[in-house]
Amino acid sequence: MNYRHAFHAGNFADCFKHALLVRLLRALAAKPKPFRVLDTHAGAGTYDLASPEAGRTGEWERGILRLLDIEAGPLADYAELVRAGGAPARYPGSPALIRSLLRAEDHLLACELHPEDHAALRAQFRHDSQVSVHLRDGWEALRALTPFPERRGLVLVDPPFEQPGEFERMAGGIALVGHRFRAAVQACWYPIKHRAPVRAFHQALRDGGTRDLIAVEMWLREPTDAQRLNGCGLLVANPPWHFIEDAAGLLHELLSALGDREAGEGWAVTRITEE
Repeated sequence: MNYRHAFHAGNFADCFKHALLVRLLRALAAKPKPFRVLDTHAGAGTYDLASPEAGRTGEWERGILRLLDIEAGPLADYAELVRAGGAPARYPGSPALIRSLLRAEDHLLACELHPEDHAALRAQFRHDSQVSVHLRDGWEALRALTPFPERRGLVLVDPPFEQPGEFERMAGGIALVGHRFRAAVQACWYPIKHRAPVRAFHQALRDGGTRDLIAVEMWLREPTDAQRLNGCGLLVANPPWHFIEDAAGLLHELLSALGDREAGEGWAVTRITEE
């Protein structure tokens, strides 16, 4: 309940997560059938990059500011959507980006438990019939709001990782949705501070038996400092056709733009379980 994404909006982790999210949504929209998106930890929706919170960290200046002029290549789609969402004055969070890619027949379920962020999110989408905003725990929503009536869609899980046990909850949530809603694409963000928790998370996924899982990861420096966000990952269940190749292209361009040529920086796309 203490975490506020306003301090971190538009940072390298947002750029990583949202560029991949846009690619996943484009793949869903490529087929004519309607889809639904569940954003379990939706935040405030849109963020003021001139706010005292954003200014205190300056993380967006080392993140989205470096990408805003891109007009060609794998990142062009994401950069254009962010510009349309108000950057560099404002950064569109995941609910705003998702909403921008919904067609008339698609729907967004956005869950947020922080009362101030929930109020901002509800105000943003108050008159939007395609967006349902819930004041509820995102982990509980995985059971309550799946499967979707459309029988296809995306589950985005993006917790703040400020409480112990988040990796365990995420592994359990992936298994739950995989059992209840096999057709769903799942995209689950996680931090990379040092490798041991990530290795344990991946092993728990293998032990859990969920099929067709890949881990997409990028790190800006060697992940050996447990007190620092050195990189991040996106665990994708049931990835769309060609997503592995698309993700590799995105990561190459992202690291070229956001990396500072520190020793140990890199990226990887790893299959965790087979189809």
